[in-house]
Order: sequence, then C-alpha cells, then structure tokens
Amino acid sequence: MPWFRRRSTPRSVSPDEAREWMVQTQLENRGIRDPEVLAAMRGVPRHQFVDSEYAYDDRALPIAGGQTISQPFVVALMTQLARPPRGWRRAHVLEVGTGSGYQAAVLAELGASVVSVERDPKLSAQAAENLASAGYDQVLTEIGDGTRGWPAGAPYDAILVTAAGPSVPDPLREQLSPDGGRLVIPIGEREGQWLTLVERTGDDWTQQPMEPVVFVPLVGAHGYEERRLH
Repeated sequence: MPWFRRRSTPRSVSPDEAREWMVQTQLENRGIRDPEVLAAMRGVPRHQFVDSEYAYDDRALPIAGGQTISQPFVVALMTQLARPPRGWRRAHVLEVGTGSGYQAAVLAELGASVVSVERDPKLSAQAAENLASAGYDQVLTEIGDGTRGWPAGAPYDAILVTAAGPSVPDPLREQLSPDGGRLVIPIGEREGQWLTLVERTGDDWTQQPMEPVVFVPLVGAHGYEERRLH
C-alpha cells in the first residue's frame, strides 16, 4: 500500500513526508479547506512538540501533567473555525491551555501574535522550550488561570480554548474583539463535548455547536473546580 494511503503514519518516511501524509489523509479528506491552515499544518514540526513515534497519527497523545495534545484534525478544525474576519496576519490571538505548545505554533506559523496561558508552570516552561526550539519564540507564554483570560492583552481577534468547560467563561466572551472576534471552545460534560464557535459583533454574541469532541477538563474559576474532578 502506498505510504500516503495508510491510516497510521509509515515509520520509514521523513518528518516532511509524514506531515504531507497527515494533511492529505486527516485534514483535506475530512473537510479542512482553508489553504493557510493547511500550509501551517504542513509547516509546523509536530514531532518536536510530542515525544512519540506516533506524532503524526490521527489520535490525541499524552503529554506531561496528565494533559494531551489534540489530534491533528482537531487542531486544524479549531484553527479554521477561529479564523478572524481580516485573516491571520497581525491578528491578536489568545490561547487558553498551552499544553505542549503545538497549537500556539500553528497560530504563529499563520502570522498571528499569540498569547498562550497555562495553569501548570512546568508545562508552560516545557512548552516555551518546545516553541523556541521549533523557531516560534515570539509566542508569549504566561502562567495563570486561563478561564479568566489574559486581560492585559485584550481585546483578541480570536480565542482558542484547548480544554472543555461546562459553559463559555464570561471573561473570555468579554475579551473578544467586538469587531467580529471568534472564540472556539469545547463545551459539555467530562465524557463528551461539542466544539463550539462563539462570534461577537458589538455587544451581541452568537453561539453554535460545530463538532463532537472529547477534551480534558478546563479547570479554573470559570471552569471546573479541581476538587470536582476526583
């Protein structure tokens, strides 16, 4: 079977070939059409953000702190949904949940100015190392309760939340740009959620469920309380 038709990453190909396989089989074949997003997914070396031979497989993978790195399709879908009305170049973006740094790298590859907030200091430090090593040291990594957003940088053209909450945190809604800002967040119970798109125009917000997903819980003042997770 040709390597680009396989369902799991062939182990004998180069990282560049693995990314091309990932884009063709996992993204283009599943409805990711934004050419800039596809180019960014081709450009970011995912294997530098996760210590696994399965870096380019169609699966979420564990990282430190009991967290995960989302499967490539989910990263691409969130990025495609969050696209600011005026495009990514010079867009100001907030990421809640830095994780390994991969999603932030994809946003930086697109040309966005990225602030990424992580509640786990060790995870934030590792992500900063990953980003610098891969050439994305312009990403601003911060430590804090991401459910409160990062008011110092508001408003944001786009906000991406990489953990699932019971509802949309009010601070994130308020920190969206009133000029068409977009927020993408998984909403629902621990067992399953809907990836949800929130759009703001002036003082009006719309909210639309887009895709069923499963994410780790969003912990914080406007998410899940840590004691409720045990």
